[in-house]
Amino acid sequence: MANEETRRTWTDTAAGWVEQESLFDATFAPVTAAVLAAADLRAGQRVLDVGCGSGTLLAAADAVGAEAVGVDVSPAMVEAARRRVPAAEVLLADAQSTDLLAAAPGRPFDRVVSRFGVMFFDDPVTAFTTVRAATADNGRLAFACWRTYEENPIFWHGQQVLTTALGEDPAPLQPGTPGPMGFADPDHVRAVLGGAGWREVDVAPLDVTLDYGTDGTDGVENRLAIILATTTGRRALTELAPVLGPERWDALVDEVRTFLRTQLTEDAVRLPGACWLVTARA
Repeated sequence: MANEETRRTWTDTAAGWVEQESLFDATFAPVTAAVLAAADLRAGQRVLDVGCGSGTLLAAADAVGAEAVGVDVSPAMVEAARRRVPAAEVLLADAQSTDLLAAAPGRPFDRVVSRFGVMFFDDPVTAFTTVRAATADNGRLAFACWRTYEENPIFWHGQQVLTTALGEDPAPLQPGTPGPMGFADPDHVRAVLGGAGWREVDVAPLDVTLDYGTDGTDGVENRLAIILATTTGRRALTELAPVLGPERWDALVDEVRTFLRTQLTEDAVRLPGACWLVTARA
């Protein structure tokens, strides 16, 4: 089945993302703002959010009076998005293989958006061809995706303490394969969208600051909560906590906390975020 590995991954990890939804939204706020500005959402439009997660962009679409439809492969994400945006239609489906207008009957979509939700397809050309088939003529696509692993310490800053404890060498996420860095190469992004029939493709650098201290704290506990909620942290909790016992597990977590405190930028945890802001027309 297409994207089965992605389905399994997000079924396993979605709970942590949903639990820390407000922290992710605060940290990714500049990325969200950039996608929304590029999409130019307006009342009366029909908007599709691909890989909608817990519904951040759906909520923004609904707030301006657009008809919001989301699609995600994770049951927990879909459930969270439905709770957050009751007016939205949220599909538990694979956008690569689903006839989206059959699954969510209505007119073609005026806008297609995504925040870090489109890099996981097994066959991205097929996926974007399927999405384009559900998009109105001259409809606009706008999404954000990560650039390289090395440019994005969000994927390793503090987590290396846990990786070392797991006896692993941190391995950079590979560009061009399904996963967070799947669209790190801008030429690959252009080839995928062009091959799927999109036009006026633009891939522009989007450099932001991921600020974990937007609540007025130094952001250490917020960054720690996100580390423990995502893949490395959840694996460490599952594999190490039972072996170490409560006291030694707490000591290991405190090592992560100490590392973060030694790496503050202007008295808070602030990391660079290197993304692409991608736009195109159907």
